Amino acid sequence: MNNPTPAPFTPPCFEFDGQPVPLQPGDTILQAAQRAGHDVPHLCWHPDVSASASCRVCTVQVDGRPVAACTTTAAAGQRVQCHTSELRTHRLHLLQMLFVEGNHFCPGCEKSGNCLLQEQAAQAGMTELHYEALNPERPVDASHPDVLFEPNRCILCQLCVRASDEIDGKQVFAIGGHGIGTRLLINSESGQLGDSNLDVTDRAAHICPVGALLPKRVGFAVPMGQRTYDNEETRG
Repeated sequence: MNNPTPAPFTPPCFEFDGQPVPLQPGDTILQAAQRAGHDVPHLCWHPDVSASASCRVCTVQVDGRPVAACTTTAAAGQRVQCHTSELRTHRLHLLQMLFVEGNHFCPGCEKSGNCLLQEQAAQAGMTELHYEALNPERPVDASHPDVLFEPNRCILCQLCVRASDEIDGKQVFAIGGHGIGTRLLINSESGQLGDSNLDVTDRAAHICPVGALLPKRVGFAVPMGQRTYDNEETRG
């Protein structure tokens, strides 16, 4: 009597915009979807540090319920929707608010072409601010010999906070304040970056998705046409 051929192993999956996505133990929705080649818009997520769900740009609907894809555990059988018209509108408004809450002038920023905020705005089809610009007064901190802190571009993603804590072990940064007064704090007696123990080789000095933390003397080193997002279809 012949033994029956065992059925091939099928990994557990969830549905992402109608497509099956295999998952591994401990996966978040964002991790599994990105690994499967799906785009999940995000700003405050980075694979090198823990997730915080602070920006909510990665919001998806799981079985009809809105959740942050970067912190929600993936489970077999979930029905995840990411690119509905409702969620696209939600992301567009979030991005517009980020632009008016700070002072973002993309043509004059050395991060242009490598800026995740700029790219997400382009993907969302953002063509105007919609809301009234707040134009906050935020003085630039150039006190560090090797790293510039430009708070006008900070989107409070907390990536530098987590990188300094989890990777560098220094806890140079923190978030403080409330409402429009919320800001990135620097762990030094003066509150200046130059008086902190940040080093230009620290991961926190390079993880910023926008142009808030920038190594000095390397501005515009990558020519146009070779930057991360220069050749994206969304650029036209």
